[in-house]
Amino acid sequence: MTITAAAGVDVGRDWLDVAFVRSPEAGVAGKHFRVPNTPAGIAAILSRLRRAGVVRVVIEAIGSLSARLVRALAAAGFEVGVVDPRRIAALRLAEGGRAKTDKLDAGLIARFALLMSDAIRPVPSAGALELRALSTRRRQLVEMIAMEKTRLKQAIDPVLMASSRAMITMLGEERTRIEAMLETRTRAAPEDRRKGDILRTIPGFGPAVVTTLMADLPELGASDSKGIASLAGVAPHIQQSGADPGRAHIQGGRSCVRAALYMAALSSIRSNTGFKAEYQAMRAAGKPAKVALIAIARKLLVAANAMIKQDRPWTPPAP
Repeated sequence: MTITAAAGVDVGRDWLDVAFVRSPEAGVAGKHFRVPNTPAGIAAILSRLRRAGVVRVVIEAIGSLSARLVRALAAAGFEVGVVDPRRIAALRLAEGGRAKTDKLDAGLIARFALLMSDAIRPVPSAGALELRALSTRRRQLVEMIAMEKTRLKQAIDPVLMASSRAMITMLGEERTRIEAMLETRTRAAPEDRRKGDILRTIPGFGPAVVTTLMADLPELGASDSKGIASLAGVAPHIQQSGADPGRAHIQGGRSCVRAALYMAALSSIRSNTGFKAEYQAMRAAGKPAKVALIAIARKLLVAANAMIKQDRPWTPPAP
């Protein structure tokens, strides 16, 4: 379907700048308005965009400031895209623009929405967003515990040492509570329970890895091998020009998923039922340890994707 009207929203802590544009064939110039980043402001956006006949809305991926708006737009039936800010910046460069204001940014995002057919991806359900939030909170607690343990090692005053130990205990209890909630959420629906059970059969896939994949990579089992590797940030991207043979590097993707897969790879290469032999072969061939580990992480992900798609448990790789 050809989109003739699209909107872009520049999200700030206090304000939402909205621009909507129409294709040249429609013969109508774009418009801009600003509302507070509040429930009332979001309601006003929905109303005005409906009256303008807007179907597609694009927002930069900037975190929690836009979460409430994204959910409201999806619930109201709009096509919603949450896009990497670097793609928006690339369009500004392509247009030769230099000035940058909230109003100009909203118009730029709206033009991106009109031009780019791949801007729209399904918005996760409320349950999936809650699961992702819990997964994020677990990672935050793990990081805080690690920092507090570092402070404990550096402390020499008994009072400070006692304070750090108390904080580590408190954070550990909260992490346990969040992990229990994650376990409950990931086993609530029969299809999620089956998905988790399949993932747990993979060597190196402990509870933390499984919940991370289920919360932060919901496309698992619904994408091809190249697409899922790119989403996770473990797909090599070639950089080559002229006579230079070029080199491939991983880049982009979801850092939390990549980190979880890296830890799973570390565990898997120690298991005879995992990828121990393949890792040793790559190291013997001269591959650096990190390169070999990322290759194993990608193999684990591709295997997990195929297993979910085919509804089958893990089988060790052929010798």
